[in-house]
Amino acid sequence: MAVKAYEEIAAALHRRVVTGELEPGERLPTEAMLASEFGVSRATVREALRQLDAQSLIRTSKGPTGGSYVTLPSAGHLSASLRSGIGLLTDAQDVSLDVLLEARLLLEVPAARLAARRRREHDLDRLRAAIPGDPLALGAQEQFAHNADFHSVVLEASGNVLLAIAAQPVFDVLQTRLARSTLGRRFHRTINAHHHAIAAAIEAGDEDAAGGEMHLHVEYLRPFYEKAWRGMRGRG
Repeated sequence: MAVKAYEEIAAALHRRVVTGELEPGERLPTEAMLASEFGVSRATVREALRQLDAQSLIRTSKGPTGGSYVTLPSAGHLSASLRSGIGLLTDAQDVSLDVLLEARLLLEVPAARLAARRRREHDLDRLRAAIPGDPLALGAQEQFAHNADFHSVVLEASGNVLLAIAAQPVFDVLQTRLARSTLGRRFHRTINAHHHAIAAAIEAGDEDAAGGEMHLHVEYLRPFYEKAWRGMRGRG
């Protein structure tokens, strides 16, 4: 398949960024200058810049001081991009619930083990803060917010940014669909108890217990996810 002109330009500019020829914060040449350099139209250059912007390698602003500036994708940008893609695949039923749960186990169980090995007092403080004293006194959205915070802290405490980037979007897609279900008091009370057990294992530095508690937690959620998925298909 022939490579399009804008793809060649995007690839060339990408190489300049990753090799350091173009540094973070540096302004790119204007569209007219790039069009002249590559021997293409400004429309072709504009398409190449849109591709780089979608990859979070540049940011474009308008106005007197506007233009395209080199940036580097953050962990948050990459994770958000993955979350969007996984969500679309899930909506199209190209990614099954079993695949999502398998990925979550493969990512979050090792993350819990690493968190137990590498825990810092700051991480432990944040884990405790993410577990509400009385979950039943909170609204459903607040309960899910605490849940998301807890798992985000576990991932960050693992000390492996790539693991966190990969695991967070899988968790987000699963949680978004679960949050649309009707869940009872027992569910939220049990989730809170699981989080206490995971946090205690991490605080104790017990890698086997931390991984085991996380595995039990995800498996407990399986029937609730299955019910949520059936509800989605019923509305389709």
